Amino acid sequence: MATKKTSGRGQRDLRVKVKSARGRKLSSTLWLERQLNDPYVKRAKAEGFRGRAAFKISELDDRYRFLVPGARVVDLGCAPGGWCQVAVKRVNALGEKQGKAIGTVLGVDLQEVEPIAGAEIHQLDFLEDDADEKVKQWLGGRADVVMSDMAASSSGHKQTDHLRIIALCEAAAYFAFDVLDEGGTFVAKVLAGGAEGELQKLLKQRFAKVANVKPPASRSDSSEKFVVATGYHRVDDAED
Repeated sequence: MATKKTSGRGQRDLRVKVKSARGRKLSSTLWLERQLNDPYVKRAKAEGFRGRAAFKISELDDRYRFLVPGARVVDLGCAPGGWCQVAVKRVNALGEKQGKAIGTVLGVDLQEVEPIAGAEIHQLDFLEDDADEKVKQWLGGRADVVMSDMAASSSGHKQTDHLRIIALCEAAAYFAFDVLDEGGTFVAKVLAGGAEGELQKLLKQRFAKVANVKPPASRSDSSEKFVVATGYHRVDDAED
């Protein structure tokens, strides 16, 4: 691969240019070029994470501190597993931090996920009627954190995609209501687009604080943001 010559003054990283191949769409070429030049992608490979998304949950936790040693965490739509990897370290699931409480990380996904040391992975549709009971059984109780980086399949229509991901996030929120312990935290990806008002209203009824955040690892040209709802209040104990 040819690279541009530089004088060395104000040395900068050289961008990788990807040539369009026959049969490859321009959008695919641009995505590939962006991936090759993304510093978070490079960091993920260097640090052994399964994707750049690991840094999003890391940055959110750096700010809100919900992945604490001893926490019981459920990761919805956990593939490929980057969020679980971060959670395992931070909640001390492997007991590597001596003298600290040992947490639990439970990942669920529709597809099979490669094993992750310190995490328990299950192939499960969280929308199934008894999914919440299965998760509580696997956890041995309620969760302290329910988190979701899920995104609905893209239709190519911006408004439709926005509505789909909001609906998915609302479903994840209702799941969280069923499995979270008092004072728990819900973290989920949403897309900015005007239809998230009902979701915000729903969360504010059940959580002490609801924040909307775009972590540095989230690409600037992406409409994604994350909702971080803390201080869960269980409205009806009869739901048990």
